[in-house]
Amino acid sequence: MSTERPALLLVDDDPGITSGLSPILARDGFAVTIAEDGAAALEAVAAGSIDIVVLDVMMPGLDGRETLRRLRRDGHTVPVVLLTSVGEAAERARALDEGADDYLNKPFDAGELISRVRAVLRRTSSGGPTLASAPVLIAGELKVDRSARRAWLSGREVALTPKAFALLDHLITHPDEVVSKPRLLEVVWGYDDPVGTRAIDHRISELRRVLADDPAHPRWIRTVPGVGYAFVAPVSQAAGSQAPGSQRPLSQGLR
Repeated sequence: MSTERPALLLVDDDPGITSGLSPILARDGFAVTIAEDGAAALEAVAAGSIDIVVLDVMMPGLDGRETLRRLRRDGHTVPVVLLTSVGEAAERARALDEGADDYLNKPFDAGELISRVRAVLRRTSSGGPTLASAPVLIAGELKVDRSARRAWLSGREVALTPKAFALLDHLITHPDEVVSKPRLLEVVWGYDDPVGTRAIDHRISELRRVLADDPAHPRWIRTVPGVGYAFVAPVSQAAGSQAPGSQRPLSQGLR
């Protein structure tokens, strides 16, 4: 990442959004470049010196998700925050699976976007894929194969329900970040799934039981009363590695 002003590429075909958002981002310390479509975004990233991309999903021609797919296919590890719409829960889930680092629903508050951008930049590792695009993550004795949706603790595979794994996946890719319960409902269940926050608490209890995590002295997941949860263990990438026994991948989904 740049040592001074982080270079932010803002990609949106709506000039009303780019003209209004660009000066706000600039005042908050970002060096902003604007791209009006996905093709221009690909050119800007290929030219180098972009620290983070804020990418609208709904654009004519090359939309945001296809732009993201091409960035990852071409080996670009620049972090990406998607701007999407409330009713697109399935689209959000697929985009996160394809390597987006975070997303924000439209309409959004500029301050929240800046907070999310800074959070992504804090957890970005220089010279390698971001945590959201790394296939395998390691936190101490815990190994998570994100593509196979399997996890191991001290070398032994642990059994997790699909929702519990999706919850673990989001938390481990956002270490040291307090993730609110409403945010977890968006990411793991989607707005179209009529569940309450108790569903999150039940899945957190499942994770703690399986991972032998004491909530009073957490190794993995800390409760932030009245807010949500945070993954507290240091997380590293094991890009290119393969979890034990990955020749038998589990078929697990977000739903």
